[in-house]
Amino acid sequence: MTQAPPRATSTPAPDPDTGTSTGASVRTTLGATGPSDTTRLRRVVERDRTPLQRARDRLVGEESVVAAGAKRATGWVRRVVWPVLEPITGFGWAVLIGTVGTLVLGIALGWKELIVIGIAGALLLLAAIAFIIGRNRYRIELDLAYTRVVVGERALGRIEIHAASQKPLLPATIEVPVGRALASFHLPRMRPGDVHEDVFAIPTSRRTILQVGPVRSVRGDPVGLLRRQVKWTDPVELYVHPKTVQLDETAPGLIRDLEGITTRDLTNSDIAFHALRDYVAGDDRRYIHWKSSARTGQLMVRQFEQTRRSVLALGLSTAVDDYADPLEFETAISILGSVGLQAVRDETDLVVRTSRGTLPATTGKRLLDALSGVDWSPRHDRFLDLAATIAREHAGASVIMLHAGATVDPALVRRARTLLPAQARVIVFTVVKGAKPRLQPIGDVSLATLGSVSDLPRIMRGVGLQ
Repeated sequence: MTQAPPRATSTPAPDPDTGTSTGASVRTTLGATGPSDTTRLRRVVERDRTPLQRARDRLVGEESVVAAGAKRATGWVRRVVWPVLEPITGFGWAVLIGTVGTLVLGIALGWKELIVIGIAGALLLLAAIAFIIGRNRYRIELDLAYTRVVVGERALGRIEIHAASQKPLLPATIEVPVGRALASFHLPRMRPGDVHEDVFAIPTSRRTILQVGPVRSVRGDPVGLLRRQVKWTDPVELYVHPKTVQLDETAPGLIRDLEGITTRDLTNSDIAFHALRDYVAGDDRRYIHWKSSARTGQLMVRQFEQTRRSVLALGLSTAVDDYADPLEFETAISILGSVGLQAVRDETDLVVRTSRGTLPATTGKRLLDALSGVDWSPRHDRFLDLAATIAREHAGASVIMLHAGATVDPALVRRARTLLPAQARVIVFTVVKGAKPRLQPIGDVSLATLGSVSDLPRIMRGVGLQ
């Protein structure tokens, strides 16, 4: 008996945005029983729909002509109607609704006074249209003197506006959003080929990432009924880095190694010699110490201390409760940035962890950029949570430096030490506003107290990890 050929299957075309199939490819096998993958998927989708969605689909269908028409109508409103209504301000809508209402009531009730008020409102709206009608054509360039500055440094921006129209352009207002602030400039009447330039200062009093732009031109009527704005550029990010201090090259407190650092763990093959032991079957004969073997009459082999590449882990608590003052938080970030930059210069393996996540630290620029955007934790992640996270994610760290504020006391430091790897050297930096720099041992932990980032070089010399 001739067997029927297998049923062909079709695979949906890949989605152009994701590169994955937009639907499920279902292979049908002859004689299969039970609901197919497609049926189960439909049941899951149907269960997740709201009652309103199910009712709508029953009325018009998911792919009905009515639904397709509704989609086309929505697109038409978005393309045609919305650009016409968008320039109307809140005050303009109030005047428009009031105008229509007074005209309707005036005509219905025969009140001439209401009709006059309605006509006046309509004339006011028509006059406002004259201020925004027409199209201004500009070529605008937004340029920042520096895209990365340190807190307190002067940052300047410049906009250059070229009249790209063949006709004179009416006066307008140019707006440049700078973070939450707004820089506004008056643009005079421009003839074809004219160039107008403006320079503006950007506030850098606090560490942040500012979005400058996009530059937009604004035209509107004097009353404020209509406002038409056009965006001309893309936004530019300005990174305001924390203050940092220069540490000595290969500063004490930072381990710089070429071949790794020795640990207390023993191994059969490495660089750092530890002791001799009796030969055991399977040992590498290259490490037999022949002189000792001849003297004792039995084979002796060398044993070594394991050498590991040093890893510096920097941790920053972003919990509000770990700081007595917001200034302490900023100082802690500056201290971490200073140590991190020196570690990058010394080519030390570096990991940076905050209560909110891991920061990129492959280069000094990336580290400072990331620190510019560090903010308080939305949840209550405390100092001990940070220590536990570092112990879990970076158990092989050779040096761990934690940064927090004045509320972290020696008792909390002792508890944090019990969570961290035993082989790691632990240093805790606590920032206390106005405090003199001091260094005190808490068991095998070095607890450093600083009042400002300028105290860091002195503290690092006192730590002396080398």
